[in-house]
Amino acid sequence: MSNHPIYSRRWLWGLLLMASPLVAMFISLAAGDLSLSLQDLTSILLQGPGQQIEQVIIWQVRLPRALLAGLVGAALSLSGVTFQAVLRNPLADPYLLGVSGGAALGAVAALTCGLHSPIIVPLAAFVGALTALFLVYLVAQAHTCSSHTLILAGVMVGSLAAALLLFLLWRAPTDATRQAIFWLAGNLSLADPDWLVWGWLWLITGFLILWGQSFHLDLLTQGEETAADLGLDVGKTRLILFVVAGALTACAVALAGLIGFVGLVIPHICRLLWGPSHRMLIPFSALLGGSFLMVADAIARTLYAPAEIPVGVVTALLGAPFFLYLLRKKGGGL
Repeated sequence: MSNHPIYSRRWLWGLLLMASPLVAMFISLAAGDLSLSLQDLTSILLQGPGQQIEQVIIWQVRLPRALLAGLVGAALSLSGVTFQAVLRNPLADPYLLGVSGGAALGAVAALTCGLHSPIIVPLAAFVGALTALFLVYLVAQAHTCSSHTLILAGVMVGSLAAALLLFLLWRAPTDATRQAIFWLAGNLSLADPDWLVWGWLWLITGFLILWGQSFHLDLLTQGEETAADLGLDVGKTRLILFVVAGALTACAVALAGLIGFVGLVIPHICRLLWGPSHRMLIPFSALLGGSFLMVADAIARTLYAPAEIPVGVVTALLGAPFFLYLLRKKGGGL
């Protein structure tokens, strides 16, 4: 049975997915205003950090940025896989439950108060995202916490956050508004090494928890009643998955702003290539999500170099057609 063509094809795709982060890393390091050949890039990496301009660009600018892109892309993809399984909705993405609205509100509140620190803005975004998650779950818990209730509560909290966000932008000075809009479009240029360390620890912890829950995710995709009949504590399991996926999204948004469509598109691609089992879907989504965002960031830095397009614009241009395809396939409804 393992020699069947479909299994051979899956393992081939699996090997390619495992190699994708390395390929994407080289693309991200080589692309930009100063483009480098594979030979030159390899030579600079082997030399290690130094004072030459190429070494400074690669080791101090592009490498932290590539690591941030990999972190954010993996976190969003893991959140997307989880929310789509928990909510049993193929159109669910990490921002559906009001996380983006809460994070944006927290970050813009810090910016409009004159707090432009690279530490305070991500921290404010993180607190805002977790606050939104708490409100969504608080509302949903009062109504049996079904999947539909979670979605409706997320839309409500997101709408409230959007209204408050518009009010803050209306009241903010011009410079603060410009900075806020740049952050809202997705920004990977402020890759702080200290934040990267904490972000990667957060990602690895979240990944291990979700991977350990992969069988439970498989059960939830079969329906809540079926999962309960098979002995799963649906309420407790959903809470764990909801908190972990939401915290991963909050981390990604706090570090890089709003970058859409990664958590929507990547899980679907991995399902098409490998299948629905979350035991493999979770690691492959993390690998492909990180690789996708590294390549998208390379495109954002290259198209109009030395100017830079917000990476959120690139992911939206790549992801929006796929989203419309899914929406049409679902017949226009959630």
